[in-house]
Amino acid sequence: MNLLLINPNTSEVMTAGIAAAARAVAFPGTTVHATQPTFGPRSIEGHYDEAIAAAGVAEQVRLHGAGADAVVIACFGDPGLDAAREATSAPVIGIAEAAFHAASFLATGFSVVTTMTRTCVIAEHLVHRYGFERRCRGIHGTDIPVLALEDGGAGCVDQIEAAAREALARDRSGAIVLGCAGMAALCATLSARLGVPVIDGVAAAVKFAEGLVALGLRTSAHGDYARPLPKVYDGWAAPLGW
Repeated sequence: MNLLLINPNTSEVMTAGIAAAARAVAFPGTTVHATQPTFGPRSIEGHYDEAIAAAGVAEQVRLHGAGADAVVIACFGDPGLDAAREATSAPVIGIAEAAFHAASFLATGFSVVTTMTRTCVIAEHLVHRYGFERRCRGIHGTDIPVLALEDGGAGCVDQIEAAAREALARDRSGAIVLGCAGMAALCATLSARLGVPVIDGVAAAVKFAEGLVALGLRTSAHGDYARPLPKVYDGWAAPLGW
């Protein structure tokens, strides 16, 4: 199958790292095409960044979605998720939604450890949107800048581990969800150190995407996920119209 992996920020280094994490868990027959928007923020650390990044996700689905069997949006805010589902019939998986589901299979409660504290509210909104209020017991910021994870986060692992240990104790959780795609490479290390399941949303999203494709399931085109209405788009968005 062909998997379109979209990093919604414009860091080529981070895109390469996320792609490596996806390929590490993908089936041998899965081809991962990793891409990022041609415009937007180098890192997504707030509502404004996310709004611009969502348009970038829509751009990439418009450009590359036709040849994809599934799409993964590799940012923990799941920016542009609904727009992407409108734009393609292929299954579209956001890494936050995937991670929450995976964690709920493994523990009665989980905690999220993410990057900037200011983005915790974005994760909280997603927890409520996806209906995980009773399973997510806490969301904890480390104030690690997203771009500090471009190298896979090796220099940040101790800080993330400390936050995770505090979360497990304070929240009485049984699992940790990593709240940034840039943390993907740290998943196995943290799981071994903490002794609990640590869920990387990139890996979870890839496996869910492969499963949906294997089941022959597609995104519904009924109701609000119907294809976008034909209309003219102006300015820089002109090529994105239908």
